[in-house]
Amino acid sequence: MDFDLSEAQRRRYEEVLAGVRGQGPGLAEPRVPFSRAEWSATAGLGVTGLCLPAEYGGGGLGALDTALCLEAFTEGGADTGLAFAASAHLLACAVPVRDYGADPLRAELLEGMAGGALVAANAMTEDGAGSDVGKLGATIVRDGDEYVLDGVKSFVSNASAADVFVVYGTSDREAGFLGQTALAVPRHLPGIKVGEPFTKMGLHACPAGRVEFSGCRVPVRYRLGAEGQGHTIFKHSMTWERNCLFAIYLGQMRRQLDDCVAHAKRRRQFGRPIGAFQAVSHRIATMTQRLESARLLLYRACWLLDQGRPDTQATALSKLAVSEATVANSLDAIQIFGGLGYLAGTGSEGQLRDSVPSVIFSGTSDIQREIIANGAGL
Repeated sequence: MDFDLSEAQRRRYEEVLAGVRGQGPGLAEPRVPFSRAEWSATAGLGVTGLCLPAEYGGGGLGALDTALCLEAFTEGGADTGLAFAASAHLLACAVPVRDYGADPLRAELLEGMAGGALVAANAMTEDGAGSDVGKLGATIVRDGDEYVLDGVKSFVSNASAADVFVVYGTSDREAGFLGQTALAVPRHLPGIKVGEPFTKMGLHACPAGRVEFSGCRVPVRYRLGAEGQGHTIFKHSMTWERNCLFAIYLGQMRRQLDDCVAHAKRRRQFGRPIGAFQAVSHRIATMTQRLESARLLLYRACWLLDQGRPDTQATALSKLAVSEATVANSLDAIQIFGGLGYLAGTGSEGQLRDSVPSVIFSGTSDIQREIIANGAGL
């Protein structure tokens, strides 16, 4: 068992760190929502194509190396909302095209996805289908050489910025999970209405909203996999998302912890640095423990995926550990910074707002606990 990163992994990590820091405030304080210039800068660091094939301009990386680069992206100072937008684009959208798109479709979309010319959005969630996606209200009906897509999707990350939507819908009501089909739907097709971005608690740079498909006719060539394979495709994309995306919170926690240590050394009360008080030093020790434990679980889950042995329980343990740790660490950071931590614009309160959604998206913490309990034999 080897816990060391390879020389290539270390070099790549440092390159991403340096690349983000070299961008100045652009990636650290993106517009709301992100601009195309900021998206292009993110793509220029390779983030939008990390695990896509090199023949299409991607990095050709596996799950662990993808996670390492995402961790470096936020540790280097990139905004967590922008990192989330890029990760959702890559893992929930580009990965299904990579693994289930026919060759002509891969050639049409992947180069733009990898290089940042295209922004992708995942459209699965509906008002009536959140944790339970077994019965989708959206329908996908074959009509000759086209599919007719009808339905409304909600909480679509990147919605207002998207050039292509990866959409899941019901193609056979009687078949349950086996009656779902997936399509990669170009934005320019008639019958698509994109709502205004939601006003959210955090992850502000990533626009999320509703998308309505009304009689949208999608050529058959945009289908992913076979008819009825949509649920399998979605689970596959969620395996990549749950394993890799949460590395952005490892990077946020690492940067946050460094800031807390520096503040604890600098801030003085009662004649000495506040880090000399156990109430502060032990809090920092606990924050470190959470971060390192979560990192090990995430790296293990990604390693298993790279070995061709994706493990549902390992993924759930990783997702739960990282999301719970980032919320707890953000609360502790606010305590360490005191009044400054409560002020908007100083970092800590923004980190908390960006962390809270992590216990909800990609499967809530309660869903992860159910998976873990089932794996334990309950």
